[in-house]
Amino acid sequence: MSATTAERKSVLRPVVVLLGLLALSLNLRAALSGYPPLLEAVRAELGLSAGAAGLVQAAAVLSMAAGSFAGAALGNRFGRERVAGAAVGLVAAGSLARGVPVVATLIGGSLLVGFGIGVAGVMLAGIVKEHLAARAGAVTGGYVVAMGLGATVSSAAAVPLAALLGGWSLSLAVWACPAIVAAGAWAGLTRRAVAAPSPAAPLPWRSGFARLAASHQAAASLMVYGWMTWLSPYYQSHGWSPGSAGLLLAVWAAAQLPSALLIPALAERRRRWRFWSAVALSSGVTGTLGALLLPGLAPWLWATLIGVGSGAGFPLGLAAVAWRSPDGAASAATSGFALGVGYTVAGLGPLLMGLLVDLTGGFPAAIAVLLAAAAVQAYAIVRIGERL
Repeated sequence: MSATTAERKSVLRPVVVLLGLLALSLNLRAALSGYPPLLEAVRAELGLSAGAAGLVQAAAVLSMAAGSFAGAALGNRFGRERVAGAAVGLVAAGSLARGVPVVATLIGGSLLVGFGIGVAGVMLAGIVKEHLAARAGAVTGGYVVAMGLGATVSSAAAVPLAALLGGWSLSLAVWACPAIVAAGAWAGLTRRAVAAPSPAAPLPWRSGFARLAASHQAAASLMVYGWMTWLSPYYQSHGWSPGSAGLLLAVWAAAQLPSALLIPALAERRRRWRFWSAVALSSGVTGTLGALLLPGLAPWLWATLIGVGSGAGFPLGLAAVAWRSPDGAASAATSGFALGVGYTVAGLGPLLMGLLVDLTGGFPAAIAVLLAAAAVQAYAIVRIGERL
C-alpha cells in the first residue's frame, strides 16, 4: 500500500464514507425520475411527439454513458472523492437549467444531469472498492437503495410539485436543492482526502468478463430506464390520471429499495450470485408480462414485481465487478466500461420505445424491447455465474 493510499484510508473512516456515499446517491436518480410523470405535460406545453419526449430521457442516459466512460480517467487524475462531489454538483446545475421551460434548456440540462450521474456512479464503485471492500455487495446495495429512495420521492412528488409551484419546469428544478446540499457536505467530509495523480487503468475492452458485465448492465439498465420513462405514460394510455400513474411509478421505485439492499447481501453471503440474479430477473419478467398481457388485473402487483427485478439487477452487476477487481482503479475501469456500455444501450431504449409507440399507436411493441433485454440478461447471468 502506498503512503498516499494509507493516508487516505486513515483520513476517511468507513462510516464517514458510507454516510457520504448515501447522501450523494440520493441525488443519482431523483432528477431523472421526476421527468416521466410530467412527460405528458411537457409534450402538451412544448408540442413534442412521444418520440421527441422520449429523446429527452434518452439524451440524459446517453450522457450518463459518456460520464461513465470518462469517469475512471477523471477519478485517477483528480481523485475519486473530489470528482464524486463535483459530479453531483453537475446534477444540481442541470436541474436548475431544466427550470427554464424551453426545449433547449430541457435537453441541455438533461445532458448535464446525465453526465454528472454517470461520472458519480463510476466514482462510487471505485470508492467502495477502496474503502469498503469487505462489504462491497451490501454497500453497493445500500447506495442503490438510496438512489431508489430519491427516485421514489421524486416520482411521487413530481405532479404535486408542478401544481404547487406553477409548472413542470419548476418541479424539475427543485431537485437542485438536495444535490447542492449533498455535494457541499461531501466536500467537507473529504476535504483532506487528496489523491496523487495516477495512471488510469485502461477500459477493459478485451476482457471476456468485462464484456459479460457490460451485457448484464446494458440489459438491467434498459429494464430500469425503459420502465422509468414509459410506465406512467403506459397506464395513462389505459385511462389513468397523471397523478395516479405517477403514484404507480413511485410504487415501482419503492419496490426496488428492499430488493436492492437484501438480494445483493444474500448473494454475497454465500456467493450465490447466479441464483439470486435469476430470482430477481424472474420477478422482473413476470411483472413485465403481467403489465403487457393483463394490465388492468393487478397493476400494483406488476409494478412491484418489476421494481423487485429492477432494484436487484443493477447492484448485483456492480457487486460482481467489485468481487472480481483487485483494487479501486481496476474496479472503476471495469465498472466504467460496463456502465458506459449499459447506459448507451439503456439511453437508446426510451427513444426506441417512444418511436415504436408513435409507429404502432400502442405499447406492446415497446414492451417487447424490454423482454428482449431480459433474454440478454439471462444469458449474462449464466455466464458470469460460471466465473465467480
